[in-house]
Amino acid sequence: MIKLARMQPEEGACFYPWISDPEVIHYSLSAFQGLKTPAQIDHWFAATLQDEKSINLGIYLQETNALIGYAGLSNLSTTNQSGEYFILIGEKAYWGKGVGTAVTKQVLTLGFTVHRFNRIMLTVSESNLGGIKAYTKAGFVVEGRLRAACCRNGLFHDKIVMSVLKAEWQQ
Repeated sequence: MIKLARMQPEEGACFYPWISDPEVIHYSLSAFQGLKTPAQIDHWFAATLQDEKSINLGIYLQETNALIGYAGLSNLSTTNQSGEYFILIGEKAYWGKGVGTAVTKQVLTLGFTVHRFNRIMLTVSESNLGGIKAYTKAGFVVEGRLRAACCRNGLFHDKIVMSVLKAEWQQ
C-alpha cells in the first residue's frame, strides 16, 4: 500500500495544505504551529531535507507514487544507538486505515537493521488515541509521562513517552 523514500525538493508544496490544516497538525511538531506562509513552509522543508541528524522519508502510495505524509527518526545518536520516531500523515483520507502502523513498522525495521539502533522512542499527546494505538501495534510500550508538556489551543496536556528496544522488537 505504501512505500518510504527520500523526498524531493519540489515536493515541499505538498505540505502547504497539510500544515495549513489545524486538524492535521494538531498532534504534530510544535514548529508546525508557527508556520503560516508558503515561504515559511519552504524554508522548513529545505532545512528538513538537509538535516543530517534526522532520517526524513516521504510516505508514498505504491500504486500512484503520491506523497501522503512523512516519517522518520530524529535526534539520532550514534553513541547511544538511538533515535526518536515521528510521523505526519497529511492526507486525511488515509487516517484510520492502518497506514500509521505500517509506516511505523517500516521505520522500526530501518532503525534496528540498517542503522543498528538499540532504542527508538517517541512522544505522543495523551489525547491522540489513534497514534497510541498504532504505536502499540508496532511494538512500542509506555515508559512514562511528561506532565503538561504540550499546549494546543491554549490548553496544556500530557505527552506519553513510548519506546521499543531492539531486544524486544519483533519484525
